[in-house]
Amino acid sequence: MTAKESELDAFLKEYEEITHVDAFLIDLCGNAIGKRLPRAQAGKLYSSGTPVCAAMQLVDVLGNTADPMGYGFSDGDPDAIARPVSGMIAPVPWIDASRAQVLCEPVLASTGKPIWFDPRHILKGVASKFKELNLKPVMALELEFYLIDPGRNDRGIPNPATSPRTGRAESQGKVLSLDKLDEFGDVLGAIEISCIAQGIPATTMISEYGAGQFEINLEHQGDPVAAADHAALLRRAVQGTARAMGLDASFMSKPFADQSGSGMHVHLSLINNDGVNVFDRWRENGETVLGHAVAGLQRTMGEAMAIFAPNINAYRRFKPDEFVPVTRDWGENNRSVAFRLPVSNGESRRLEHRVAGAEANPFLVAAAVLAGVHHGLVNELDAGKKTTGNAGAVIDDTLPLTPWHAFDVMERSEILPEYLGEDYVQIYLEVKRAEFEAFMAETFSREYDWYL
Repeated sequence: MTAKESELDAFLKEYEEITHVDAFLIDLCGNAIGKRLPRAQAGKLYSSGTPVCAAMQLVDVLGNTADPMGYGFSDGDPDAIARPVSGMIAPVPWIDASRAQVLCEPVLASTGKPIWFDPRHILKGVASKFKELNLKPVMALELEFYLIDPGRNDRGIPNPATSPRTGRAESQGKVLSLDKLDEFGDVLGAIEISCIAQGIPATTMISEYGAGQFEINLEHQGDPVAAADHAALLRRAVQGTARAMGLDASFMSKPFADQSGSGMHVHLSLINNDGVNVFDRWRENGETVLGHAVAGLQRTMGEAMAIFAPNINAYRRFKPDEFVPVTRDWGENNRSVAFRLPVSNGESRRLEHRVAGAEANPFLVAAAVLAGVHHGLVNELDAGKKTTGNAGAVIDDTLPLTPWHAFDVMERSEILPEYLGEDYVQIYLEVKRAEFEAFMAETFSREYDWYL
């Protein structure tokens, strides 16, 4: 019996009521896709994997394929094999006691080697480059989301969550309000229970600026892949638990035009072989090294914007004076910059990348962030002076803050292909451009209001 099979055996003995196991992957758009297997088939899943269409890692947000680079139709749509990731089987408490799930990764059916366009594999490749520098990235992601009612209004617009206390729809957020945490305590408490059951290391939970908007932080991990795993699992747990509690949860960047947007913030520090944080301000050259890392992020911000903001709604976040990055600035304890240095002592010195929308793929976001940091370090780039005061009053017009501009900048990128691979940049663009063209193909109701 292999270690993975022993892991399954121990899990099923502990959870005797389990009848089905959901084997799933995280696709290019950050969605969970996979299949449900009866308990009797779980052993086979762990011994030899389960077939899944390889091109499912290349579908758009609706699950459609545009045959990018000839994958999906032209190649006959072959299967890959989904294999469970060690340590990732867990109960699904928002369903019932009979359901379990396990995160998987796809491999080639013929050789067992990783699929080159799997986002999780892309992140592994970028993270491995830090070994050459004798450094280990320590990373954590934090996610903002809205609790909303399941229904829509007559224009198809989502309704803010109904307050369990007043029975009325939320109309105004109260940032850092403990009262709001209490008001939605039942669903937030259930989310916390789900996280504990699934081994998701959730920490701080806060009320955010938007009506019914919250943020959940995750513990820092010495493996960026594990950090991204936790973000993907957290998003699934939040949405599943909210639905079980009669609400819904949205990680859409800007679900309400007049409310705060939702972001995915990435916290990062670097540890050397002696276990020392090389960003430590009290360490010789600590601030210099940190500046190199930030400079790389400044240089790659535009190239990676199509990853950080993967759909047309995500660009609605980028407005002046909304604590959303609209420049390439960095600064100490300043939420108006793209690359913030939170309050911390020397050993916990880190940077916070504040650009990505909450719905972005966490594996690709983490890979793009690490690519920028690595590029800045090896080329010893200069980040310039830190910004004080409000860096978000005026938009930097050199940033690609529309989908079409972001696609073009990514297509011409010189740094990102060195890390993600030229083919991945191309295939990502083919998927997202096809999605955008399909989105734009339908006439919007506002067009009739304005132009008919």
